[in-house]
Amino acid sequence: MKLIIDTDTKTLTEENDSQQRVLPLYSDEAFQLIAAQWLKVGWNQKYSYTFTWMGRPVIQLPEDMLRIQEVLYRVQPDVIIETGIAHGGSLIYYASLCKAFGKGHVIGIDIEIRRPNRTALESHELASYITLIEGSSTDSAIVEQVKALIKPDESVLVLLDSSHLKQHVLNELNAYCDLVTPGSYLVATDGIMKDLYDVPHGDPSWTWDNPVAAVEAFLPNHPEFVLEPPVPPFNESTLHDPLTYWPSAWLRRKPL
Repeated sequence: MKLIIDTDTKTLTEENDSQQRVLPLYSDEAFQLIAAQWLKVGWNQKYSYTFTWMGRPVIQLPEDMLRIQEVLYRVQPDVIIETGIAHGGSLIYYASLCKAFGKGHVIGIDIEIRRPNRTALESHELASYITLIEGSSTDSAIVEQVKALIKPDESVLVLLDSSHLKQHVLNELNAYCDLVTPGSYLVATDGIMKDLYDVPHGDPSWTWDNPVAAVEAFLPNHPEFVLEPPVPPFNESTLHDPLTYWPSAWLRRKPL
C-alpha cells in the first residue's frame, strides 16, 4: 500500500496494487489510514517508551491509558490484576486511580521483578495499594497465590501484559478468567502485534502468534465472555474506531 498526502490539494491518495482512491485529507477515512501507519511507526520507534506516571516509566500508548481509566471508573473493581510489571508504571497508574476512587487494590505479577524496579515500587508513596508477586503468571502455584489475595465478595478486573505470544496469552486467559467478576473485563493487551510483522523490529511469525489469535481460540470455549470493546462515555467527534495497541482485547464477562 502507498499513501500520498498532498497538503496543497488537501487530499490523501491510497494506492493498492492497481487500484487507487483519493480521499479528502480532512476526513474520517483519511484519519484512520494515517493513524494506522502512525501506530505502526510509533511502535517501531518506541514512542510508548517516552512516558512516566508519578515517577515510573509506563510503557503504554496514552490513548490506551485513557480508555482503561474510563473502564476502571465505570467498573470500579476492588482488585486489579496485571501480569507483566516491567518498570511498574502501569501498577502505579492503576494504584493512583484506586486512591482517587477511594477503593481498590492492585496485584502485579512478573516472572522476574528486577531489584531496582522492586525497590522503586516498594518505596513509592502508593506502595500500600500494590502487592507484588514474582513468578510465572501461568504457574498454578502463582495463580493460587493470587486467588488467596481476593476476598469472596470482591470484584476483579484482569489485564494480561506479560509475554504476548499466542500460547502464553491463551494460558493466561484460561488461568485468570474465573477470577473476573460478572460485568468486569479480562483484557489481552498488545494485539497490535498482528499488524507489526512487517516493521523493522517486528517478526513475520506475529501474523499468527499474537494475543488476538489467543482471544479467538479462547472465546469458543468460554461463552460467559463476549468480545466487547468499551464505548467511550464521551465522543463529540465523527470518529469511532480507536487508536490502540489493544485491538480485540476487551473480553467482558456477561452479567449474571
